[in-house]
Amino acid sequence: MPKAHIIGLGRSGVAAARLLKKQGWDVTLSDRSDNDSLRQQQQLLAADGINVHLNQSFEPEKSLDWVVVSPGVPWDLPALVKARQMGITTLGEMELAWRNLNACPWVGITGTNGKTTTTALIAAIFQAAGLNAPACGNIGYAATELALKGFDSDPATPQYPDWVIAEISSYQVEASETVAPQIGVWTTFTPDHLSRHGTLENYFNIKASLLERSEQKVLNGDDPYLRKSLSDRWPNACWTSIKGKSELLGNPDKGVYIEDGWAVAMGEAIVPVDALKMPGEHNLTNLLMAVGVARLAGIDKAAIADAVANFPGVAHRLELIRTWHGIDFINDSKATNYDAAQVGLASVAAPVILIAGGEAKEGDDTGWLQTIEAKVAQVLLIGDAADAFAKRLEQVGNERYEIVYGMERAVIRGAELAEELEAQVVLLSPACASFDQYQNFEQRGDHFRQLCLEMLPE
Repeated sequence: MPKAHIIGLGRSGVAAARLLKKQGWDVTLSDRSDNDSLRQQQQLLAADGINVHLNQSFEPEKSLDWVVVSPGVPWDLPALVKARQMGITTLGEMELAWRNLNACPWVGITGTNGKTTTTALIAAIFQAAGLNAPACGNIGYAATELALKGFDSDPATPQYPDWVIAEISSYQVEASETVAPQIGVWTTFTPDHLSRHGTLENYFNIKASLLERSEQKVLNGDDPYLRKSLSDRWPNACWTSIKGKSELLGNPDKGVYIEDGWAVAMGEAIVPVDALKMPGEHNLTNLLMAVGVARLAGIDKAAIADAVANFPGVAHRLELIRTWHGIDFINDSKATNYDAAQVGLASVAAPVILIAGGEAKEGDDTGWLQTIEAKVAQVLLIGDAADAFAKRLEQVGNERYEIVYGMERAVIRGAELAEELEAQVVLLSPACASFDQYQNFEQRGDHFRQLCLEMLPE
């Protein structure tokens, strides 16, 4: 019986463990943490014959055939390097999914920002066309959950989706060397995750490797870094531009652009851009990329138009929670770096009460600080980054901030200040990771939503 070790007791790790177990593997799963939730998972998995070790770091053993890595586990972890040196096959959870699902075509969406909205919109369009095309990866299902669902349907002849629509982070690309989508999408590129990937060049090359393996490519031509670095690399790529046909890179007959208020793809008007109800120019970019993918996949205009008109947006990305006394409370918890937070802030009406902070990341905060200066009446600072952000604001001459540290105080104070300063929006857009106070950005956004709905009287 082949033997596999899964690192990480998250959703993807659990799905990978269950899939391999059903395929006849001897499976062990480990996690460095230990809490009540994990212990409950441990009991459930033990009932299925899967060994789970909590509060334990992975150490490779000669008896192992495979090590499967969850997305949050560093690919250069010394134990993983050692495992590879020992000849143990080491792969990411996304790679495991690909090995089980590569009989059906994939759309692989990567990029620093914009991945989630673009992925969700692409999935909505494909589904409006009557296709079984679930979103997975960093949105929707874990990728191996789709493989597990297919295997559960009939192990002899598994039933898999018509398309797999996968949001694939740099962490997942790095650990998935053979994933080769039918259509690859690159949304944006700005410095992020440098503490993980070391250099900007390495981060770029990891992203580029997914597109290199993709049969067809859709690229955001309004992103300065992509425009500068990739203009000649893939001559048959489908480039997009919200600035019109004249700004397209590559073959304009293969591009997607805005003309007279319409998204035009490959020379044909597809859908009016005002059909998309999400604010911000960046969402027009997301729309064009989704339209490009849909047309490359052969989806007709009617399905595209129907999906765009009915698309509700994405939780935690400029999500309107409620309007209270004329003030919009908006959840942009997914803005985990300066660039994403700057885009979110630029998309809402001024003046704004901004809630920012968390676990700080490296990056250039210049554009974010300039947008704060232009649009924000007061910044409320939370989490570990609060003191550092306060000093940074003072360095650029902005003293319109308060340190509140916790989300509950931020919501209460945000409501007070919004009325006092006649702000139109209270915006949670942290520009930080969430791991100082929350397990992930979703939990942070859910807490903000809960507090807004419970603490603000009608």
